[in-house]
Amino acid sequence: MANSQTSGLLELEAVVAVARHRSFRAAAQEMGVSTSALSHAVATLEARIGVRLFNRTTRSVSLSEAGVAFVAEVAPALSTIHSSLDAARHFGDTPSGTLRINTSAGAANQVMPVFIEYVRRYPDMKLDIVTEGRLVDIVVAGSDAGIRLAQTVPKDMVAVPFGDRQRFAVVGSPAYFAQHAPPAKPADLKHHQCIRSRMPSGSIDHWEFEKRDRTLRISVEGALTLDLPALMLAAARAGLGLAYLTEWNVRADLEAGSLVRVLEDWTPPLDGLCLYFPGSRHVPAGLRALIELIRERADALRDSGGAGGTRSTRGRKR
Repeated sequence: MANSQTSGLLELEAVVAVARHRSFRAAAQEMGVSTSALSHAVATLEARIGVRLFNRTTRSVSLSEAGVAFVAEVAPALSTIHSSLDAARHFGDTPSGTLRINTSAGAANQVMPVFIEYVRRYPDMKLDIVTEGRLVDIVVAGSDAGIRLAQTVPKDMVAVPFGDRQRFAVVGSPAYFAQHAPPAKPADLKHHQCIRSRMPSGSIDHWEFEKRDRTLRISVEGALTLDLPALMLAAARAGLGLAYLTEWNVRADLEAGSLVRVLEDWTPPLDGLCLYFPGSRHVPAGLRALIELIRERADALRDSGGAGGTRSTRGRKR
């Protein structure tokens, strides 16, 4: 009976892994088994329940309609099972195992010092960080927690705020401003080359401004459209136009004088980052340790005057 139960659990894990990666090979690598063994496990489960969960071709793997419904039910249940097993195994012990975090690339860059300290402090823990621009369901994605701007955190999650307050900055190079008068108000941007940002959804991002309770969303024009902050920063340094990025991304360039900031009084503070996780299940020791470290860092920032209040409801990736 025990072997049958273990086999059934592995089959469910195999289905969820293939659904997450859209690949039998990648799923097999994640689970540490051969591709043929993983394929056999999925086929065995499909035969047992009498439903095809995946549409397979020589080039692609996709969930069938039944597979979509099946994974939506099974993934959260598997996550709860693993959380319970981890709690039973490590309750009261030194944190160990693997902690999976889903976040954006920009947030990960900001939080990296915390991750580094975490790995140093807890040598028995492994951190698995997945970065992507779009907001995902961390339970379905198989993550233990997520890190995003506070206003984007789902309402049913427990959120732990930390990090500096966020602001956006409009910047350009000295060479650019040698040829173009700096904008005095957001409406002046129509006379400038702007480096546009493509969102994970494929839409072009608007530049948002606020002053004295007046809020503006401007669709800027420019010859260059990019989807990574690092590329936008490089283009701005090269004098190709104005960029709209977080202060964290441009701070070093502003201090060095390689970029100049404009419209600063039109960019109010945004909400800060939050670590978040499901509140409906036990918090494993490794995640509790990260929460404690985050709160420790937040207290240190507050004591030094480095953290401030937050405002605005805007949600951004950069």
